[in-house]
Amino acid sequence: MAAPEIVDHFWYTKEHEWLSIEDNVGTMGITDYAQNALGDVTYVELPVEGAEVEQFEQFVSVESVKAASDIFSPIAGRVVDINRDLEDNPALVNKDCYGKGWIAKIEVRDTDETSNLMSADEYRNYLESLEH
Repeated sequence: MAAPEIVDHFWYTKEHEWLSIEDNVGTMGITDYAQNALGDVTYVELPVEGAEVEQFEQFVSVESVKAASDIFSPIAGRVVDINRDLEDNPALVNKDCYGKGWIAKIEVRDTDETSNLMSADEYRNYLESLEH
């Protein structure tokens, strides 16, 4: 299997979510590793806009031909946008997990919470540790 794609300037969780922060808004989704493990995504349960989420709290789920998986928020804050394109085209998660397959945008409550996340290099090392 080819090594999963990992974007260098993003943050990552052990549950295989990614987070990119710009102007205090975090965009999040599931990683290439996660979408590959899930297989063809058939449904994405989107969060409610305006909902408050806590870091690492389960707030949506993704269903695939293989399984249903809980998705956890990589950061605490308020959901300010959701990717409605996933309602009609959940396969975007498979095709472009770091781009058009994003799941939600969260107004970040405390940027210090990124210290609880992994950098790209730490996430690469974490994935390698799973293989051994």
